[in-house]
Amino acid sequence: MIELRSPSAGQPGSGVIENGCHVFPVRVYYEDTDAAGIVYYANYLKFAERARTEMLRLIAADTMRAMAEAGSAFVVRRCALDYRLPARLDDCIEVRSRLVSARGASLDARQTVTRRSDVLVEIDVQVACCDRDGRPTRVPVALKSALATLTQNSQPSKESH
Repeated sequence: MIELRSPSAGQPGSGVIENGCHVFPVRVYYEDTDAAGIVYYANYLKFAERARTEMLRLIAADTMRAMAEAGSAFVVRRCALDYRLPARLDDCIEVRSRLVSARGASLDARQTVTRRSDVLVEIDVQVACCDRDGRPTRVPVALKSALATLTQNSQPSKESH
C-alpha cells in the first residue's frame, strides 16, 4: 500500500501550475552563494533542473517512472542563460517553467528565475529523450499528452516570452 503524504508531512513541495506555468519556490541558502553572498552563477542551473524535474513529476509522475523503468531519460542538449540581477543569501525566489515546444525526441522550455516582480535570470533549455545507450528516442505519447494539456492552458506572462 502506498501512503500519500502532504508537503507538511515531510515530503518536499513540487510547486504548482498557474496558467500553464510551473512555479517552483526556492530559498537561497549559504551553500548556494559565493564569497560576496550572491548566488553563484552555476547554481541557477541546479534550481532550474529541480524545477523541471518537479514539473514533470507533478504532471506525469507515472509516465516518468515508466520511462525510468524502460531505461530512457531526458538529458540537457542545449542551455542558454541571461543573467539580469543577482539573488542573495536568504532570498525567496521562484523558478517559473513554461514549455515552449515538444517535438519527436525533444522538449524546449523557458525558465525564468524571479524575486517578487524582478526577473533575475532567463534560461532557455532543450532536453532530449535518450535510451540507455544515449541515443535519441521519441518522447512517450502519454507524456506528450500531459504536456499538451499544460501548453493549452498556457497564458504567457511578462517574464516569459
